[in-house]
Amino acid sequence: MSAAVRAVVTVVVVDDSAVQRRFMRAAIEADGDFAVVGEARNGREAVSLVGRLRPRAVLMDLDLPVMSGIDAIERIMSASPTAILVYSAFLAGSNNVNALEALAAGAVDVLAKPGPDDTGTLEDYAVALRAKLRVAARVRVITHPRGRLRLQGMTGSAPSLGGGARQPLRPNVAPDRGGVRLVAIGASTGGPQALLALLARLPGDLDQAVLVVQHMAAGFIPGLAAWLDGLVALPVGVGAGGCRLAPGTVTLAPSGSNLLLADDRLRVLCTPPEPGQFHVPGIDATFSSVAAVLGDRAIGVLLTGMGRDGAAGLLQMRRRGALTIGQDEATSAVYGMPAAACALDAVERQLALDHIAPAVLGAVGRALA
Repeated sequence: MSAAVRAVVTVVVVDDSAVQRRFMRAAIEADGDFAVVGEARNGREAVSLVGRLRPRAVLMDLDLPVMSGIDAIERIMSASPTAILVYSAFLAGSNNVNALEALAAGAVDVLAKPGPDDTGTLEDYAVALRAKLRVAARVRVITHPRGRLRLQGMTGSAPSLGGGARQPLRPNVAPDRGGVRLVAIGASTGGPQALLALLARLPGDLDQAVLVVQHMAAGFIPGLAAWLDGLVALPVGVGAGGCRLAPGTVTLAPSGSNLLLADDRLRVLCTPPEPGQFHVPGIDATFSSVAAVLGDRAIGVLLTGMGRDGAAGLLQMRRRGALTIGQDEATSAVYGMPAAACALDAVERQLALDHIAPAVLGAVGRALA
């Protein structure tokens, strides 16, 4: 196929800074597989441009005049669903929380803007940006009615992310695994929304510890933990080497290392990533350690995400007797990791997102609240 007719990833860039827009355009179009087809200075312009140009992806700053980035995402996802990559200046506090709210509103992923303390080059950043846009452009997006996206005031129930009418829950047919001590969850692209939907349906007096490995840009994990902590009944925090996982508590793996289960007292260790490891923290590393330590006293859940991370680790968990669950294709933003796990026969039960929490609770002898 000639370059003249080669399909390219079309992108709309949204930022109120002309300097930032020029830099992002240059970074994106340095690769011939991409073309910036429009630029918007505020949220209102972004909504109009996306509706008119129908790009494959949107790169959006959140701090926008006229209409905020969050409002713009909600309007885009309700009127002309498009894969949105949020990029934000990573400063402790509101920017981090806003980035997580953007993911809940339908954005695909977040990327931190380069800052004065970053050690990488601008070219390194451009490569990472294009890689995330390439993934975003492949994500299946769904329409989100605006009323479902307002999370303020949520009280214990999460929005259904399956698209279409909610189906009745199937009976819990998994064997009773009353000795389960840990629920290990892995997620990547689309994960924050899926995690919220799953965790919000678990009771605050859960007897099991919950360990989550979410692929996310460095620096955003503490914000994800704080965001989830305000929306679900279980307390949510970030793990650290040497700590012990507590029953009825959700622990997120920190950035920069693999979080491994060290012993049956549920003590965890942080270890350096393997050479060439693409995702850090890695789901395979965590799942493999859980399989080795707990065997059938654990449950493994692999949610939406691009790639194969988690598939091999989930297989090890299943071989050691653990209940293993994979999110189904219909409710996954990206049916990559669960599909890879299914291909390895690592998934005992493939379930729609709304059915995963009931399956977990049924497996440990608990009824859905």
